Amino acid sequence: MSFNIYHNLLIKATKQEVFDAVSVPEHLNNWWTLKSSGMPEMGNTYNLNFTDEYDWYCQVSVCNPFDSFHLRMTKSDNDWDPTTFGFDLEEKENRTYVRFSHVNWQETNEHFKIASFCWAMLLYGLKNYLEKGIIIPFAERN
Repeated sequence: MSFNIYHNLLIKATKQEVFDAVSVPEHLNNWWTLKSSGMPEMGNTYNLNFTDEYDWYCQVSVCNPFDSFHLRMTKSDNDWDPTTFGFDLEEKENRTYVRFSHVNWQETNEHFKIASFCWAMLLYGLKNYLEKGIIIPFAERN
């Protein structure tokens, strides 16, 4: 049995703007990572760096430009390694409806619960980044 995290939200931005914000390192660094690298192409590797201790890697498992982008963790925390997270995008009322998922958690332990809360906060940061241009300094994203 595995466990999943789901969050849905509307963002006043085009699908292309949202897709870029969740897949282009320059944008990821503005709302999530300290520094990241990778190209949004199927099978490519991303480096998601948060600190020296949290220097994680993942592989693009779904990449349908402006529709879906998912990453499968390959080198991270033991709880995160078997997981995949991603963004499915739909145009809705001149906005983008984001269906976020983080699936295949092996247990609903403390880390799972913290991750669910953190994703909700980060997605709110993504929304504010795209709608209002707000970039919260990395040290304040907790």
